[in-house]
Amino acid sequence: MRKEIEKRLIQLSLNINRVCKNLDNSYLTYHITKQIIRSSTSAALNYGEAQAAESKKDFIHKTSIVLKELRETKISLILLEDTIKDSPNHDVKNCQNECDQLVAIFHKTVATARSKS
Repeated sequence: MRKEIEKRLIQLSLNINRVCKNLDNSYLTYHITKQIIRSSTSAALNYGEAQAAESKKDFIHKTSIVLKELRETKISLILLEDTIKDSPNHDVKNCQNECDQLVAIFHKTVATARSKS
């Protein structure tokens, strides 16, 4: 399960990077693409940190950071979707769907870990 989640987080980051490569160079798009790449990769990297947590409290903290970064990524995807006018945005929709699923997983993970501590 851990490897599958890790793989999904990494793939989300790679897919977002691919989407960002095909966008226009407006100021808004430029700003959001820089931010979404940071937030999506941060989620994957912090997940790796959470796997090496030194305590239950550390695990909850690091997993909460993953959740926060995924939520930021989710909002950024909504903003990017609106900037795509002429080209198909099915790639953005796929990223949104995956991000929604990961947010749900990490929300449950954090809630469960908190209730057990």
